[in-house]
Amino acid sequence: MTNKKLELTWIGKEKRPRLEPRILLEGPGKSYHAKHRVSDSDLFDNRLIFGDNLLALKALEQESTGKVKCVFIDPPFNTQQAFEHYDDGYEHSIWLGLIRDRAESLRRLMSDDGTLFVHIDDNELGYLIALLDEVFGRANRVSVVTFKQGSATGHKSINPGVASTTNFVLIYAKNKTAWTPKRVFTARAERDKRYGQFIENVDEPYRRWRFTTLTKAFARYLDIPERGIKKTLGDGFEEQLSEFVMKNASRVVRLARPDYKAVSSEARDMIDRSKLKPDEVLLLERDTHSDMYFVNGERVLFYSDKLKLIDGQYVAGEPLTSLWDDILSNNLHNEGGVEFPKGKKPEALIKRCLDLTTNSGDLVLDSFAGSGTTGAVAHRMGRRWIMVELGEHCHTHIIPRLNKVIDGADPAGVTAAMNWKGGGGFRYYKLAPSLIVNDRWGNPVINPEYNAAHLAEALCKLEGFSYAPSEVHWWQHGHSSERDFIYVTTQNLSAEQLQALSDELGLPPDPSAITPGIALPPASMQSSPASGRGESRSLLVCCAAFRGVTAAKACERWPNLTLKKIPRMVLARCEWGHDDYSLNVAALPMFDGPLAAPSPPASLPRAGEGRTSSKSRQTAAGQGGLFGEDEA
Repeated sequence: MTNKKLELTWIGKEKRPRLEPRILLEGPGKSYHAKHRVSDSDLFDNRLIFGDNLLALKALEQESTGKVKCVFIDPPFNTQQAFEHYDDGYEHSIWLGLIRDRAESLRRLMSDDGTLFVHIDDNELGYLIALLDEVFGRANRVSVVTFKQGSATGHKSINPGVASTTNFVLIYAKNKTAWTPKRVFTARAERDKRYGQFIENVDEPYRRWRFTTLTKAFARYLDIPERGIKKTLGDGFEEQLSEFVMKNASRVVRLARPDYKAVSSEARDMIDRSKLKPDEVLLLERDTHSDMYFVNGERVLFYSDKLKLIDGQYVAGEPLTSLWDDILSNNLHNEGGVEFPKGKKPEALIKRCLDLTTNSGDLVLDSFAGSGTTGAVAHRMGRRWIMVELGEHCHTHIIPRLNKVIDGADPAGVTAAMNWKGGGGFRYYKLAPSLIVNDRWGNPVINPEYNAAHLAEALCKLEGFSYAPSEVHWWQHGHSSERDFIYVTTQNLSAEQLQALSDELGLPPDPSAITPGIALPPASMQSSPASGRGESRSLLVCCAAFRGVTAAKACERWPNLTLKKIPRMVLARCEWGHDDYSLNVAALPMFDGPLAAPSPPASLPRAGEGRTSSKSRQTAAGQGGLFGEDEA
């Protein structure tokens, strides 16, 4: 019998894209930062990425794998109710496949104690739970939160059947055993009316405390008769009484009978003793917990113990549950100062997720940025953030919104709760075009839009090297360890040039060749004269071709060199020229035509086609002449 497992299946599940690990190109004109520091904790290394989110996630993997503390995504719901910027009416199977690919990439980026939040409606809820159970493991499913979006008003109150007023937030831990959430409290909508007693003489020794009713104490405070107080105050009775309770929270109490079997032996003894002295308050002092007061066998519970600091104010709070009915999505038009009908999420929703799972300085990621709510909230909470958005609203909505936050000019949302005054900044990036294109004869070649630095950075990423061009060694464009390096050139290298490379790689740096003021590499990166050539350092040479020697002979002759030809070395690695793996979230408001499902291009784009580029030819340090006349 073949091994089988319980899983969700769909057409094309086995098909997985072979993603090109693109580099990210900064657009300095769109990056933004405050004109001056507001505090020492200002963050400037936040990133806004414009481009397909699956390619962007792949681009982030090399440097950000295992570093993201919290992911919040709000993917298209696969319904016909999307706002004008999105078309999310995808075939069910296509939707599942696209979400699966992104979930797997997000999981790789998450830290071991990281958390995923996914906002979804009931149309895909069941399937998405099964899908995420498969990607993250069912044991790592933390909660399915019911999130109240609105009320049954307008057409919802007229239409027959069940009015839909809720969506859902799925919460997954990458590793639940390492997951350390914080205690979060929500404000009670109304005063807890169980607290109906009042201590008249709280400043006296506790043994002589006298109890009266809350209403009687309130009437005495107002100097009006208790009888008829509700009639006297009218509609303002409850509001004024609630204010009185908050001002006197340490005196407002209720008496509760403890579970005798569940409490400690010391508490049981105190309960028994208090029954013998019904008119006297007894105290049980505890070292690691709050003290307990008893009267006539009941425990005295103080309203002040229910007060929690929520959004900058002390209010009666209760532990966070799986029903979030205190954050409504209506009346959001003022948040962020941008219009985003039916697509904008309440800033309070994002804040709650970040309060639950992150601390200042943690990294937050949203790969379906929409109007930029996640970044706007994370920024004001002192979290580092990365957002990805393919739609043009990246420029028309997100950037203006973030600029306002940085300038301290957005008073809405969580600004007051965080006492936000502005500060910090972000860098704007776009995905580089595909590295490989076809020339006019249909041959795959390096994209001519790539300059020397971009080519070296792209090949570093493809080969698993960190791009770090040396200002000392012209052949050192990146490293994978302290002794393993990469050199990228479009030259045809001769045996003599390769010999020179091998010799320099195997010898310690010549102090006379070092530019004054430039520090030598660490000793561990230098070879010892006694170690012999090639034993301490190795170099991957990526070149157009090499002459005068075969690859096999080269390995024997220069054991510290590994030779690879470009572009042949990377042609089979991935899907070149595929720029859109999206859920069709790039539809602009002015687009009137139908949106078709993305499909792989029949062939690579030809050189010069596709995106425009400044085609700058500035060279990075140590890369001079990479595209010189002798390398054409």
